[in-house]
Amino acid sequence: MTYQIKKAAVLGAGVMGATIAAHLANSGIECLLLDIVPFELKPADEAKGLTKESPAWRNSFAEAGLKGAIKSKPASFYAKSVAKLVKTGNLEDDIDKLADVDWVIEVVIENLKIKHELLAKVEKVIGPNCILSSNTSGLPINEVGSQLSASVKERFLGTHFFNPPRYMKLLEIISGPETKPEVVDFMAKFGEEVLGKGIVVCKDVPNFIANRIGVFDISNAITIMMEMELTVPELDAIIGKALGRPGSAICGTMDLVGLDTGMHVMKNLYDAVPDDEMRDIFQAPDFMVKMVEDGKLGNKTRQGYYKKSKDEKGKRVKLALDYNTNEYVAFSKPRFAELKEARKTPGGFAASLKYLFNSPGKVGDVVRAYLCRNFLYAANRIPEISDQINAIDDAMKWGYNHKLGPFELWDIVGLEDTVAVFKTLKMKLPKAITAMLKAGHKSFYEKREDGLYVYDLAAAEYSKIETNAKIILLPAVKAAGGVVATNPGASLIDLGDGIACVEFQSKMNAIDADVVGMLNQACDIVEKDFNGLVIANHATNFSVGANLFEVFVTIQKGDWDILDTMIKGFQDCNMRLKYLNKPVVTAPAGMALGGGCEISMHADRCQATGETYMGLVEVGVGVLPAGGGCKELMIRATEGIPDGTIANGLNLQTYYQKIFEVIAMAKVATSAVEAKEHGFIRKTEGLSMNRDHQIYDAKQIALGMSYFYKKPLSPMIPVMGDNFKGMIDSVLYNMRAGNYVSKYDCHVAGKVANVLSGGDCAEGSYVSEQLVLDLEREAFLSLCGEAKTQDRIMYMLKNGKPLRN
Repeated sequence: MTYQIKKAAVLGAGVMGATIAAHLANSGIECLLLDIVPFELKPADEAKGLTKESPAWRNSFAEAGLKGAIKSKPASFYAKSVAKLVKTGNLEDDIDKLADVDWVIEVVIENLKIKHELLAKVEKVIGPNCILSSNTSGLPINEVGSQLSASVKERFLGTHFFNPPRYMKLLEIISGPETKPEVVDFMAKFGEEVLGKGIVVCKDVPNFIANRIGVFDISNAITIMMEMELTVPELDAIIGKALGRPGSAICGTMDLVGLDTGMHVMKNLYDAVPDDEMRDIFQAPDFMVKMVEDGKLGNKTRQGYYKKSKDEKGKRVKLALDYNTNEYVAFSKPRFAELKEARKTPGGFAASLKYLFNSPGKVGDVVRAYLCRNFLYAANRIPEISDQINAIDDAMKWGYNHKLGPFELWDIVGLEDTVAVFKTLKMKLPKAITAMLKAGHKSFYEKREDGLYVYDLAAAEYSKIETNAKIILLPAVKAAGGVVATNPGASLIDLGDGIACVEFQSKMNAIDADVVGMLNQACDIVEKDFNGLVIANHATNFSVGANLFEVFVTIQKGDWDILDTMIKGFQDCNMRLKYLNKPVVTAPAGMALGGGCEISMHADRCQATGETYMGLVEVGVGVLPAGGGCKELMIRATEGIPDGTIANGLNLQTYYQKIFEVIAMAKVATSAVEAKEHGFIRKTEGLSMNRDHQIYDAKQIALGMSYFYKKPLSPMIPVMGDNFKGMIDSVLYNMRAGNYVSKYDCHVAGKVANVLSGGDCAEGSYVSEQLVLDLEREAFLSLCGEAKTQDRIMYMLKNGKPLRN
């Protein structure tokens, strides 16, 4: 049977249900969001003239859920405009609409009776090819679907999203006892390719994989905090980024999730696993129970393990809970020498982790106890929760934002090296691990010429991890001899099939002379030896923009000719990418700011990921975009204007006003969809929902274009000339008079207006790309010569954020 999902329905419009619906909409899936009808009319409803027959009242729960998702921070939707794909209704009047959907997701309260009653109604309506799933995180899928008919059971499974669904990569898929394998396979593929998720297929056991290991991880850390008499800040300092945990660490994560939610999950797990050897650790300590009783639930009540307050002078201060007294004390950042030394250890994260694991003293004791307990618990869960070591590792990376999973961490500290530590801690290794070591196998993962292998504890041998053709890993390509050219800032890599890739490798992928040099070298090589070029990397951020330190040093030396040459060189590089004889495709992800945004805009195609944050942010340091960013926004805003309409009096004000706001306000798009709305990405471009597939997608686009490619013609750009400058001057005058902007902000904005106006010309004039580039460069250089711009650049270099006047 062939399955497809074009339209879905989410039943339950609470926070989780509404945000799942939002992410389905992000993925281009039409979604019906249904919830129960309210129990009774409230005075506020009656004041609005609503009755129990009013759709506005009957759909109010679902509508409230949708509005909450639209307003949520961080944003659940890629853009507010995407919310139009979600339609609301209720479970009485609109249940028949489920007949037209391809996938129904149940996300109601964790009550088996309520779920059974709802699913009984649903199965009577859905079509014969409709897939039905539950988002339960604690109830067995077998029990949730136990009362369904035999034919529906074949299409019923668990689809457990992690909160918030837009940002958390993990999607656990749990097969029921009668679920058809092809349904599981389809949902896994759909989840990966359409929703952009990392898929882990789980057994139907309590809390599945990620929450089973993750709840233990946090409970273990809290237990160690009490055993070793650590303060809350000390625990988070040690069990934080240094061990590959997210920046929120342990207690910060609990505050984010909510203490009440965390305790609820712990209690459910305690009740569900009577035979778990570490069951008692899931009982919340007395101080945590007291916190919940006192309403110290975390961020949602503005007090949990941490609290933000104001001192007697009105200054904001951070407080931390003293769990012994249940009182807040002033937050003091712990200073552990071991953590400082670990950061200095050559060899990156692996060397730093090993240093901490082997260090003497309090920090080492905490690290060894915490990691070894985690290692042991994860090993003892095989085969109970999974047969595959890598499934557990993937679940923890994708569901809890851990840098590495427990078995990957165990490999780093050394499986053999932990044997003595386990004895010291009076912990017994599982028999399968002991047998593994006796057989001479010293790691869970093993790299071989034909790929990566993982140890199978049951079979007592290594098995190859299946590769995905849509995942192109640049380090692997380079290791296989794919480097064509390299320098300290970037590399040119052969992706195969006649497509090359430029990978940035400077600090934070900042644009410097080496990056520009490699881009130019790549153009030379690609025109001669390749069919197309992709510009992409695996870093957290595509590029944060120009190397400000390089610019600042040049300014301080007064080397204006050198600075002019630098800017001109970057402009010429971008123009070369734009007019190369071979197709160029950029693949930005994460932050693509300033110069990184400008490089992305000069390619033939831009294949961004959903989580791409683009912006021309130069005004934040007192300058303006000078790598062609102004020019490209001007082209994109006006390229669809029909010939002759400007000569016939078309007013360009609405076109240029939006561009001016985007640049002068340094707007940063918070998704690829928003980037399209701002003009950084053309609206006709596609996007890769799964970042792991992005380079493959970009390669395929370049390859497809290469068969018929002709470089674009250089456009002439219609401008408003002096009229635009006059209009902006009046706007800035009023804003300055109202004290909304500083005098210097007005000065910088005036420079932006001059560039966008096309210089000294009349409205309706057409200017060349080179003229706009010259105006950009002239304005950039003049602003760099001013003391206030230099102060702003220095502030940015010192503080990592722009100076706010």
